[in-house]
Amino acid sequence: MSTTTAALDLHSPYPLTADQIARFRRDGFVKLKDVLSADVLAHYGKIITDEVHRLNTMHLPLEQRDTYSKAFLQVINIWTKNDTVKEFCWSQRLGRIAAQLLGVDGVRMYHDQALYKEPNGGITPWHADQYYWPLSNANSVTAWIPLQKTTQEMGPLAFAAGSHQFEMGRDLVISDESEQRIGRSMKDHNYPLVDEPFDLGEVSFHYGWTFHRAGPNTSTQPRAVMTIIYIEDGIRLIEPNTKARQGDRAAFASDVEVGAVMNGKMTPVIYPTPGLV
Repeated sequence: MSTTTAALDLHSPYPLTADQIARFRRDGFVKLKDVLSADVLAHYGKIITDEVHRLNTMHLPLEQRDTYSKAFLQVINIWTKNDTVKEFCWSQRLGRIAAQLLGVDGVRMYHDQALYKEPNGGITPWHADQYYWPLSNANSVTAWIPLQKTTQEMGPLAFAAGSHQFEMGRDLVISDESEQRIGRSMKDHNYPLVDEPFDLGEVSFHYGWTFHRAGPNTSTQPRAVMTIIYIEDGIRLIEPNTKARQGDRAAFASDVEVGAVMNGKMTPVIYPTPGLV
């Protein structure tokens, strides 16, 4: 597959239905089949994987890591280091889905993030992403994009359906404590757990406040996943009131004033992008 053909496949509209949008807003997440083709995933997946290996800074053996570091190899903002990965992150197909699900006219990218759960890698504890994000409203969504078919043994992403409306636990960093406390709250308040494999080409989208986790990777194959976090075009930077949010502000919004629209150099408009729609 040529780069040109792959790129075109990234920008054609996905036929999102009213029912899928309604389920996303009700459950806080939605899983969509056949969002990306096998050829697109093979073409960009190899390049993303090469960049993860090049940029990864975690080299301790698994048994010497803490719970967070056992969960995955994490590489952020690859789009700033590789033009082909940038092309993937600028996908109008993915950006349009994000905007439609949120019900907004346009979205910016907050950042990209590769999450590679190694063979024998541990759990990803219960958490909500927006704990880390100094954003003025809840119009944020993560696209979780497996670069291969993801079996149950590989540790697919799992969601507590409807938990984006639940506020207890939002102050917990991803940790052993969050796994125990949030997991117990989800059971106590009867939020259904949706923990299922991902077919090749299947992509999930979840709100920033949706509680989610992943099991360990008990397979012999790395669970290679690329994520893209989208925010409403017009969302504002709030005062970062935790160390985690201060770190995010420094990484992704150092050129944005508190109270101003998140329109800095690290949060570009993804959809609609002139010339790509």
